Amino acid sequence: MFKLISYFKPRGDQPQAIEKLVSGIDAGHKNQVLLGVTGSGKTYTMASVIEKTNLPTLIVSPNKTLASQLYQEFKQFFPENSVQYFVSYYDYYQPEAFIPQTNTYIQKDARVNAEIDKLRHAAIQSVLARPDTIVIASVSCIYGIGDPNEYQRSRLELKINQIISTKDLFRHLNYLQYIRNDESPKLGEFSINKDKIILHLVTDEKIEIVIAKRKIISLKKIHPSPSTNSPINQLTSLLIYPAKFWVTPQNRLKLALGNIKTELEERVEELQSAGKFEEAERLEKKTLFDIEMLSKKGHINGIENYSRHLGFRNPGEPPLTLIDYFPKPFLLFVDESHISVPQLQAMEAGDKQRKSTLIEYGFRLPSALDNRPLRFDEFESKIGQAIHVSATPGPNELTITNQVVEQVVRPTGILDPEIIVRPASNQVKDLLKEIKNCVQRGGRVLALTLTKRSAEDLTEYLLQENIKTNYLHSEIKTLDRPKILADLRRGKIDVIVGINLLREGLDLPEVSLVAVLDADREGFLRNYRGIMQMAGRAARSTTSKVILYGDSVTQSMDKVIKETKRRRKIQTDFNKKFSIIPTTIKKPIMESLSKSV
Repeated sequence: MFKLISYFKPRGDQPQAIEKLVSGIDAGHKNQVLLGVTGSGKTYTMASVIEKTNLPTLIVSPNKTLASQLYQEFKQFFPENSVQYFVSYYDYYQPEAFIPQTNTYIQKDARVNAEIDKLRHAAIQSVLARPDTIVIASVSCIYGIGDPNEYQRSRLELKINQIISTKDLFRHLNYLQYIRNDESPKLGEFSINKDKIILHLVTDEKIEIVIAKRKIISLKKIHPSPSTNSPINQLTSLLIYPAKFWVTPQNRLKLALGNIKTELEERVEELQSAGKFEEAERLEKKTLFDIEMLSKKGHINGIENYSRHLGFRNPGEPPLTLIDYFPKPFLLFVDESHISVPQLQAMEAGDKQRKSTLIEYGFRLPSALDNRPLRFDEFESKIGQAIHVSATPGPNELTITNQVVEQVVRPTGILDPEIIVRPASNQVKDLLKEIKNCVQRGGRVLALTLTKRSAEDLTEYLLQENIKTNYLHSEIKTLDRPKILADLRRGKIDVIVGINLLREGLDLPEVSLVAVLDADREGFLRNYRGIMQMAGRAARSTTSKVILYGDSVTQSMDKVIKETKRRRKIQTDFNKKFSIIPTTIKKPIMESLSKSV
């Protein structure tokens, strides 16, 4: 099924790592750790394991930027297989909340990215249809997205010569949450002109359906190739999946709405008994409106808050997520696990705290608590075999693992970068001098600050000094981040200033200087794992170095320096033994995510 295509060959520590991980899967190990230093080719090792085990694969990444990079790399490794991308489709998201201290209700506000929504649907449909699927997802994949059985049962299959009227097809498309738009149908919409239907699938294909005398006489893709008369345009059959993930048949929807109303009556009585008449009135008004709109349209904003009833789950039962769409068995990689695992562990508790306040003050029914991410124990129970991948594995992975596989020696022979400690008192001026020297040699620079404000201030200062600089932090749009990184590689930018987005997993071979400002401010962003990950961004060039600016050497800094010396010795000995001359990595620059799909 899986066919890995690459000019790379396993080198350095990769051959033994691949063999050990595959043997571990064959032996039934539930958890393994790939401790791979930055630049050692962990992604290629993961791809090799997928090819050898031939299992559908889910790769969970801690954020959208790293997921985007992995998505593009795996599409190159597996051009003949299905590689998909599944992250939160919000460019901006303000969750519904209530602040009792100021009596402030904050309505849910979100900006959905249609491009990412399209990719999410494509990922789900590929998982259901193809065993040779790899999905790269962010940690948000543990949020509920509806019942996979209902999603699959709801699909509509059309075939040439199938008996169906235009009216019946219209009704089916409405049920699948497609919206009629006779002017210019966009994603998730369709138009009808007599017996010709133009359907814009949520996966982006445009389909023309022609019906004559209650029979389908033509199914055709619109402009998939330069020649509109090309045979590849013609279809013999078509599967239409729902335009939304939450789909409930009309007969079950009526029952679900009845259950919602029953819960509402019980909760209103409970609030009134406690003397909370304002809360009871608010809840009744809001919920009855939602019930009415669900009955008429089958979908509303915030439908996920009724997911327990729509999915006929018991109170407290875990939500159905992307993981439930995967066939069993499947393989899981947790990328940058030292970050991803703590995120997975913490998501449900934060969600519960916010929702509990909404419920207490009559903004939501108690069942809204079951619209939540998975608890970590539920996540573990749903997965099969997992490989945790990190240069600095966390305590959770190291505790539960059946084996730790080290990948310290790089295929290129490059050593871990030299680490230099300099005073923080003069860090900005010293950094400017180092940047100018680095840029003069054709290198690129990453500068790590502690806050968004300091990142923006440093960027402004460097621009005033005629240094081509940009900053990168969480407020930069998802699909713009890869473009900024590509501009750095191309030389349109010489310096990127960031906070923690510039740590894990970013593959930037042109970077030869990493500067960590205020490295002695021990804490979340300046602990051992954080500094080690930052230093790793300079591990793809033979001339690279890392400068830690600090007026003292903290425990974390000292641990990084000692671990770097240990790794450099292993790497140096390997190079001597096999007469390897270190060479800087050369890697093609990928298009931005929005252009590559």
